[in-house]
Amino acid sequence: MSAYALALVLSAAFMHASWNALVKSATDRAAVLAGVALSHVFVGAALAAMAPLPAMASWPSIAISTATHYAYYLLLFHSYRLGDLSQVYPISRGIAPALVALSAFLLIGESLSPAGWAGVAAVSAGIGLLALQRGAASAPRGSVALAVTLGMCIALYSTADGIGVRLSESPLGYMGWLFILEAPVPLAVALHRHRTRAGVSRQVVLLGLIGGLLSVSAYGIVLYVKSFAPLGAVSAVRESSVIIAALMGVVLFGERPWKGRITAAAIVAGGVMALAAGS
Repeated sequence: MSAYALALVLSAAFMHASWNALVKSATDRAAVLAGVALSHVFVGAALAAMAPLPAMASWPSIAISTATHYAYYLLLFHSYRLGDLSQVYPISRGIAPALVALSAFLLIGESLSPAGWAGVAAVSAGIGLLALQRGAASAPRGSVALAVTLGMCIALYSTADGIGVRLSESPLGYMGWLFILEAPVPLAVALHRHRTRAGVSRQVVLLGLIGGLLSVSAYGIVLYVKSFAPLGAVSAVRESSVIIAALMGVVLFGERPWKGRITAAAIVAGGVMALAAGS
């Protein structure tokens, strides 16, 4: 992976950690997630208006990714209902890189060098260490199972998008339609609130829209980099967002234990360097 690609993916990881921090701070996660998806729809409409339609060969990937994203939002909501962000996020994001690298190898024959595979292993191990030290091993079975399933969803849509954006002949068009097709998410939340006559505060909506802008920027950058960089390497470096979030907690919010978090950060940093050298 080039220094250019590495810098882009690390900036996306920072954005991803930031919007998850916003979601964590919210009391109405369903409304915030609806706001995130709504931001995606707005940005998607703008992209689709100025970019050609993606090639027909990429639409199966769009369909798979869209359906998986619906499951992703549902699983994310219920995972945070049963478990902590510090457990669910590291588990779900930690298992994705190895699954993506394996899928890329099996589906399109894309393989990393030995150093690159070692980097994937180090990144995944560092994220796993962060998950385990926060008590994921003793968490309720339901929350761990949901987090693992969530990670499988992340791996599935990451692989589908990595393949689809390469077949699209229009990366912006691919991203645009992928984001537009998230429209049922805010619509479903709005209809549920209408039926139950439950209101949504403007502050929550604004929080969701801001989170969505960060999310769509992060995902768009990753999709762009996937058009020319190895899928497994991109996915693994992106998961450094877990460590960025941990460091945010240590530095900004005084979260503990700090030693375990710094150790995990060092392991992931070594993995990122191995990926950069071996991809």
